[in-house]
Amino acid sequence: MCRHLAYVGPPVTPASLVLQVPHSLLHQSYAPADMRGGGTINADGFGAGWYPDPGGPAARYRSALPIWSDASFASVAAATRSGGVLAAVRSATVGMPVTEAAAAPFGEGRWLFSHNGVVQGWPQSMAGLAGVLPVTDLLTLDAPTDAALLWALVRHRLRAGTEPGDALAGVVADVVAVAPGSRLNLLLTDGTGIWATAWYHALSVRTDDGSALVASEPLDGDPGWCPVPDRHLVTAGPGGHCCVPLVGTPAPTIQGVR
Repeated sequence: MCRHLAYVGPPVTPASLVLQVPHSLLHQSYAPADMRGGGTINADGFGAGWYPDPGGPAARYRSALPIWSDASFASVAAATRSGGVLAAVRSATVGMPVTEAAAAPFGEGRWLFSHNGVVQGWPQSMAGLAGVLPVTDLLTLDAPTDAALLWALVRHRLRAGTEPGDALAGVVADVVAVAPGSRLNLLLTDGTGIWATAWYHALSVRTDDGSALVASEPLDGDPGWCPVPDRHLVTAGPGGHCCVPLVGTPAPTIQGVR
């Protein structure tokens, strides 16, 4: 499994989230706390995305190297400030390529996306869902991986005008119907809000009046971190978050609704 996070709020350096806090993604790359049987470390690449101009398209930095081995990223991440950040460290599923293009975040325009988990029965289980995509989308996938296809499916819905939370929830419902047992923690941001699913993997959220942070694992010991219930969609932004059930789950759990 991978580890990922997304932040929106006052401008910060990516380094402050990814490298410098006690349980940063750097720390999680070699000492994750909750992999749930999906590997032991996250050394198969990493990436980060942020917004050079508020409201503008995202910039990305991706690498096939372990995050601890890339000194250039540390320099860039400490010299950049943004009000929106999405970052991930990768543990590749056996048989999937370890390349820069396979590392999250995936993106288009203002959107940044990451997947923590695995699609069962790949690739045969996803053939039908892949068939709904335009041929050009399939020919231009970032990589032949489940995460890249999930992003293409989410992006297809976003381009059609589907609301971000509905786009994630719809893709999760479609995938679990054809690939039961999949782990589908999907993470999406446009630099102002965060949408994420918890589906058989850990996810936590922390919000206050000015910022929101969603992460696979809490980055520090702040008591404000709340676990996202399994099989729920969380929508988060400055001021609060809301957790609602995905397919086949109990009634909503709501805290600090925006």
